[in-house]
Amino acid sequence: MTDDSGGTGDGDASAILIPLHEARRERLDQPVRFDRRELDQILRLYGRMVAANEWRDYAIDHLTDRAVFSVFRRTSEVPLFQIVKDPKLARKQGAFAVIAAGGRILKRGQELGRVLGIFDGKLKLVEA
Repeated sequence: MTDDSGGTGDGDASAILIPLHEARRERLDQPVRFDRRELDQILRLYGRMVAANEWRDYAIDHLTDRAVFSVFRRTSEVPLFQIVKDPKLARKQGAFAVIAAGGRILKRGQELGRVLGIFDGKLKLVEA
């Protein structure tokens, strides 16, 4: 009697076992991405701000540790705002953040909708 439970036999293809550490390594090698629902919320906000003539261009970066949606007034400038998804901070401070041009974190949280709520009010430049 032979034991084919290791997945190396000529049995059914669904009986192939993948070691958990290999599956995790493959998942960790992929960049962080915005899912469809998150991207829909961000692009709806972007559309409103373009219609209000506040924003003109955007860029999306999918990095190994975070996903970044950068908003520009002009293409040649630094981004006005960055909407960041960082899964490593999900349990601590929240996976989502809005960062201003100078690197200041304007809002951070668990839910993207609440974080994007910072753009509902009119942002004004304050002289110090």
